[in-house]
Parts: sequence; structure tokens; C-alpha cells
Amino acid sequence: MAPAERERDGRPEATRAPRFRLDLPRPPRRKLLPDYDPEAFGRLSERIARFLGTGRFIVWMTVIIIAWVVWNVSAPSSLRFDQYPFIFLTLMLSLQASYAAPLILLAQNRQDDRDKVNLEQDRKQNERSIADTEYLSREVAALRMGLGEVATRDWIRSELHDLLKELEDQRVTFPTGSTHDARHGRDVDDR
Repeated sequence: MAPAERERDGRPEATRAPRFRLDLPRPPRRKLLPDYDPEAFGRLSERIARFLGTGRFIVWMTVIIIAWVVWNVSAPSSLRFDQYPFIFLTLMLSLQASYAAPLILLAQNRQDDRDKVNLEQDRKQNERSIADTEYLSREVAALRMGLGEVATRDWIRSELHDLLKELEDQRVTFPTGSTHDARHGRDVDDR
């Protein structure tokens, strides 16, 4: 490159402000806080909260506290690290409680969010079920109204029964003879 091209605006190239290109995304900025995946952190907090709510945790915590107290009471003086008021033990229990409470709250908030989503899905499913039930009720009502005009099996049976009774009455009234063709089993008058 020619020296004239390097020194535009009378300044050397190194001292000029960098030009930003609008067609390229900006490079990521450095952050003061480290990046973390909130979902992974939430899952971890739920696992810890589940463990804190078990009998296993209570048993382990009790064993550790008893061992701590027994060691600091019965061990030689040079090996004791927490004397009688057990201030260090109190500090450790306070530290554990100060971390456990927010983790439990975070796990409860995540569970509440899941419950809200489940309740919303249940509500929508119930609305669909109600709509389907109402539709089916209307269809059944329409079928019942339509069946009012259709001959049912019981009605046909009663009509056939009445016709048979009528035929038997006619047979008693008109005995087989002149009006009946015995060869074909038909009434002659019906032709």
C-alpha cells in the first residue's frame, strides 16, 4: 500500500478508530459474571432440594454432627479444631442453611411453573372435553328426535302381533273354503 493510503485524515492507521460494519454482528463483549445455563442450575437445585428433603440427609447430618461433637470433646487437645461452644459447627450449619433455603425456594418456583403449565393444559383439555360432550349431546338429541318418526322394533312387533290377531279373527269369521285357493295358499279375491 502506498503511504498516502495508510494515512487518511492525516493520522496513521493505528490511531484511527475502528470502523463498525453494519452487515456483521458485533463481537461478543466480555462479561464480568460467568455464563451459566439457568436450566442446568435449576435442575441441580431441584436435585439438591430433593436430597435435603429425604431421611437420608437427616441421618447423614445427624451422624456428622455427632461425630463432630464427639471428636471435639474426646480427642486430645492438640487435635481438637472446635472447642466446646462449637462456634465453627454453628457457622457450618448456618452456612448450610443459608444455601439450602434459596435452593429449596428455587426448586419450589420451578415446580410452581410446571404446575401452572400442567393446570393450563388440563384446563384446555377440559374445555375440549366439554365442547365434545356438548356436541355429542346435541347429536344424541337430534337422533332421538329423528327416532321419534322411525319405526322401532317394539312398534313393528306390536303391529305384526295386531295383524296376526286380525288374520286369526278373519280365519275364524271366514273359514277356509270358497274364498281360499287351497292349491296356492292364497286368497282368490286378492287377484
